[in-house]
Amino acid sequence: MFDDVSSAAMRVSLDGLAMRQRAIADNIANVETPGYRARKVKFEGALASAVSAGRSPIEVRPSVEQSLEPTRLNGNNVNLDQETLSNVETGLRYQLALRALDGRYNTLRTVIRGS
Repeated sequence: MFDDVSSAAMRVSLDGLAMRQRAIADNIANVETPGYRARKVKFEGALASAVSAGRSPIEVRPSVEQSLEPTRLNGNNVNLDQETLSNVETGLRYQLALRALDGRYNTLRTVIRGS
């Protein structure tokens, strides 16, 4: 019942988005750290591939990669404007996924109660 494709995809999305939020927070915290390379979290492509191939989305694991953006003179490549926008977008996506999963559970709760 709770292991259907859409519920599993939402849980994987929430995990990936939470990991992205942590990476963004780390990036912002290290905006002035010499030699620090921004981290990027990717999972959407792997999730879409798993669902379209009929595999369980629960097998998808987010990957963390270093940004290939150009560095400043101190070797740091964190772009504060980009990180701030990414943080807002990620937060909105997280809220949307959470509401979708919550709506799904509310529907099941209503069916179980019979009202």
